[in-house]
Amino acid sequence: MAGFKVEICGVNTSKLPLLKEEEKMELMQRIKENDTDARETFIRGNLRLVLSVIQRFSSSSENVDDLFQVGCIGLIKAIDNFDISQGVRFSTYAVPMIIGEIRRYLRDNNSIRVSRSLRDTAYKAIYTREALIRRNNREPTVMEVASEIGINKEDIVFAMDAIQSPVSLYEPVYTEGGDKLCIMDQVKDTKNTETAWVENIALQEAMERLGAREKRIIEMRFFQGKTQMEVAKELAISQAQISRIEKMALRSMKSYLSQ
Repeated sequence: MAGFKVEICGVNTSKLPLLKEEEKMELMQRIKENDTDARETFIRGNLRLVLSVIQRFSSSSENVDDLFQVGCIGLIKAIDNFDISQGVRFSTYAVPMIIGEIRRYLRDNNSIRVSRSLRDTAYKAIYTREALIRRNNREPTVMEVASEIGINKEDIVFAMDAIQSPVSLYEPVYTEGGDKLCIMDQVKDTKNTETAWVENIALQEAMERLGAREKRIIEMRFFQGKTQMEVAKELAISQAQISRIEKMALRSMKSYLSQ
């Protein structure tokens, strides 16, 4: 994907509004009462969220305008399905839906296609592996999985290799009694989790509410790893002033994040 653009799909991203949390809740109440003006305001006020998400797909070869439009579809779906009675931030609910929408788009537009029979074999192997782990409290061998489902181990290895790239992590691999097991449920990433991603976006939103100088100091201190003395020298003010501004900025961010 090309570098970040100021204008995407005719939208000047540098001038997008930023809604406060209380404004979001008020607008969402009006949206539930079929207020179309509130809906438009809410969508525009959350386009920064879409921009934050599509930057996660910066390594994709897809056009940034296309990803932005797909992300907006995910945003609208999140708005339509958001339950204000659950007491969670809208961004916490919306980010996974936007990511899922983009991933489905990338999967459906992938030039590589995997046959239904290969996917079925891979899904059976994944579910059987999980069942054997629960039963034996250890990782099963490919031969054990193959014996359990009656398929040659070579076919299982081939099927698992085939689905690794094109299959969405949100695609169901097993369904029973209305409960779905997805590939995402089989994968654990302790670094790049959805929770960490949402927290990062919340942190960015908190920083956007700081003044220009406060924001710059926080970026230099905690993102560039500079000492208070180095920051003070660069900004031509005393270290004591840096310390005071930093503490006030962190207090302000903590207050926003705890709302």
